[in-house]
Parts: sequence; structure tokens; C-alpha cells
Amino acid sequence: MPERERETIAAELRPPFTILAPKVRQSPFVFCSPHSGRVYPKAFLASSRLDAQALRKSEDCFVDELFEDVAGFGAPLISARFPRAYIDVNREPYELDPELFSEPLPAFANTQSVRVVGGLGTIARIVADSEEIYREPLTVAAALERIDRLYKPFHASLAGLLEDAQRCFGFAILIDCHSMPSSAAGQPNAARPDFVLGDRFGVSCDGKLTRFLKDRLTAAGFDVQVNRPYAGGFITEHYGRPARGFHALQIEVNRALYMDEAAFERSKAFAALRLQLSSIMGHLIEEFPPVLNRQAAAE
Repeated sequence: MPERERETIAAELRPPFTILAPKVRQSPFVFCSPHSGRVYPKAFLASSRLDAQALRKSEDCFVDELFEDVAGFGAPLISARFPRAYIDVNREPYELDPELFSEPLPAFANTQSVRVVGGLGTIARIVADSEEIYREPLTVAAALERIDRLYKPFHASLAGLLEDAQRCFGFAILIDCHSMPSSAAGQPNAARPDFVLGDRFGVSCDGKLTRFLKDRLTAAGFDVQVNRPYAGGFITEHYGRPARGFHALQIEVNRALYMDEAAFERSKAFAALRLQLSSIMGHLIEEFPPVLNRQAAAE
């Protein structure tokens, strides 16, 4: 990649992510929105077979905005500004697809994961509807540069927020925030639930966290499923270590609740859902930590 192009992309994506920090850190919770980034570098658009609208099919539109009120309850929110179609931080750092590159990949690359085989590795080959993104193969150097410049700093900051929480409160709780299409691809009449909570089938967090949030969402009138069809991705799996005091839970929001999925615009229901989520997350942040504190004291 020419140096001028690299500098232009860096300027477009400065800062590459944001951290909405509370005035006073008073909670072990950390919220993360890794797929809501919507700054598409011009060079990326020029290299793609798809236009910006098509590329947005992989984007968790406005999820960062839905959850931004958590800072008022003392919990930080880290959000990517770069789009998932450009680089996906909810993957291992080197889940790379050999079909995407013009040269052999290094030996340390994971080329066989289910996500890579599906075209959705760290550098995605396709968007949500299986449409190929790129006109031409990429160089390995281009992929490694994105990983070094965007992926690694994002995860370093996320890990730092969690370590700070664990040090201050004795444990850390990560809520990884995503959105999902209202129906599965090829099944337009197969409606999905309002929310899906993913805890890696009970591995990534204390089960009381999953039950607490499920109960609060259900009490608000929402249809909630656990681990199906989404059990949590790399972020939930990687950071969820309950035995070490790190709990991670993924939440998927049905896009039909708050946006026009075809136009990629907020719907009239957006403000109401944000208000409901603010209330529910406020209760979670304020009421759940004592549950784990009592458990720790009992042990």
C-alpha cells in the first residue's frame, strides 16, 4: 500500500475507536460495540466490488447509540469506528482466508476455522448475503497492517478496561453488544427473537448474569433466547474467564426493533428502545454486582 494511501486511511479512521467513559468509574461493567463502526475508508470503497450500502449489511447499525447511556451508570463503552467489513475484531487476530490473498499466508494464520471457511474471518471476504467484497486479491502485508493498526490497539484498550475493573472491584463483567437481522438469510418468514444472549453455553460467565438479564428483558415484554442462534463470538470466548473473575456475555438485538433494515436508518421506535435499554442496563449495572459479591463472600 502506498504511504500516502496509508496516511489517508489513518486520518479517516482517527480515532479508530472511541471510549465513552463515565465521570466516575463505579461499576465492574464494561460495554463493547465492536461492529457498529460506520467510517468506510475511501480506498476500501474503491477496492470493493460493492457500494457502501451493500457493505453495511455486515454492520451492527447504531448499536453504540443504543447502549451509550451506560456511561451515566458508571460503566465505560468502547466502540469501533472502523467497519466490520474492513476488519473484524470479534475474531482471532489472524483468522485469514487463503482465497482472499494473492500470496501464501504465514504459518501462524488460522486458515481452517469455521468463520474463515464461511468467508467471515478477521478480514472478511464476503458481506452478510455472501457477496464478495473485493475486486482483486489482497496482499498479506495489507492485512497485517490493518491488524497492527486497528485490531491490536482495540483489544489492548478493551483488555485494559477489563483489567482495571477487575483490579478495582474484584471482578469484571463484559457485555458485548451486537445486532442481528430480523430473519435468517433465505428464510424471510422465520422471525427471530427480540434478543439473544450468548454465554458460550454457560462457559463465559456466571449463569446468574445470563438469568438476571434474561429475566429483566422478559419482564419488559421482550422475547429472549439464550445461545441460539448466537452463543457468543471470539470476544465473549476470549475474555470470559469466570474462574479468574472475568465474566463475558453477548447480547444480540433484533434490528427490526429499532431500524429500517433496508434503508439503514433509525426507525421511529429507536428512541423508545434506547430508553428501555437504558433502564434495563441501569438495573443490571446497579443490582447485579452485589449478587456476585455475596457469592464471593459465601465461597
